[in-house]
Amino acid sequence: MTEVAEFYLLSHIFISFIGAVILIALWFYIRKQFKQILEEDTSQKRVDKGLLYLSLAMFIWVISGIWGYASHQFSFSESAMYQVGVNLLSISNNLFLLLALFYFYYAPKFIYNNKRNVTIIFVLIVITSFATLGISYLIGANTVSNGIKISGIPDLILSGFLCYLLGISFYRTFAFRGLSIIAIISTFIILLMFITQLSGVFVDFGNDFSNNLIKIIAKTSLISIFLVLATTWAIRLASMPKPHEITINFMDWSMVKISIPSKGVYDKTIDFGSKTTQYKNLLKFAIRRKYGDGDSQGIQVNLGGEIKNQTYLSRIINNINEILELEKVQQLERRDLLTFIGEGKYRLRMIPSNITIDNTLLKEFSENIENKEYKDLCN
Repeated sequence: MTEVAEFYLLSHIFISFIGAVILIALWFYIRKQFKQILEEDTSQKRVDKGLLYLSLAMFIWVISGIWGYASHQFSFSESAMYQVGVNLLSISNNLFLLLALFYFYYAPKFIYNNKRNVTIIFVLIVITSFATLGISYLIGANTVSNGIKISGIPDLILSGFLCYLLGISFYRTFAFRGLSIIAIISTFIILLMFITQLSGVFVDFGNDFSNNLIKIIAKTSLISIFLVLATTWAIRLASMPKPHEITINFMDWSMVKISIPSKGVYDKTIDFGSKTTQYKNLLKFAIRRKYGDGDSQGIQVNLGGEIKNQTYLSRIINNINEILELEKVQQLERRDLLTFIGEGKYRLRMIPSNITIDNTLLKEFSENIENKEYKDLCN
């Protein structure tokens, strides 16, 4: 093992270990400070574990570095046992990154809170890892053809896919929180992470020094981005309206009065006007939250559900922001008013006692809707 490689591996181990410990410590602290918000729906115990899984992925980096260092020290870096270890660590690392994305609100919709698709992708990760192992066994782990290491191709394709998901998720997360520069930097860092994988397939790509330097820069920078992510998450939770402070009053058709003190909104009247779909959807959420019990407080939001698309939820929030002409720091996000309670269902966050619905409006709504469940709730 060259001195450059040894320096890289030891740096990789200690940098990853320190980063992982800091991240998991931050997760426990944030989890403790904002426990009530993170678990406000006691029936589902919605705890955001995104930061936890990112720290666990970094602990896998530590183990991977130790495994690589030990393989050189004890001369088994060319053995089948080493390749099996690399594949198992790769599966674990990819799994933790995938589970982290499951909690990223701005991750692609086929990942965020979608257990079925996450399971499918995890199966693909396992298949890809075993394909790499199979190729290594059949033709040799270090077989090179036209400057390409054949056994590394499946893992490179998988890394490209995961980097794509990470890049989109980080960019959207920081961009929507007003951190455009960090959004761009995070995308560049994810690209660097993918570039670090190229030397494992294209044997003539760069040299020992440049490849290891890029790896150190990419991983150190990614840890910094994770820390920024933790900070923005804490700020987001601190500024998130508490369920007991939000009040909403349905006064008449299309007319709603709302108060959210933490956002500087006090008894503001919202006239949805011709936007009847958004008003009716908001009223449905309010009726279910105020008069329903358990699962009946939520509405199914998916292709086969009562509300066909999550776009309709975003439109409710966007219309409120637009009608009230809120400043950027005051503007509501979907999570300020709506809580995901699992299995494709959402409900209003405010407590039932803070929801007021005019009796005449309630009676009129009951008479004009065919859904028997709503008729029972209204009566």
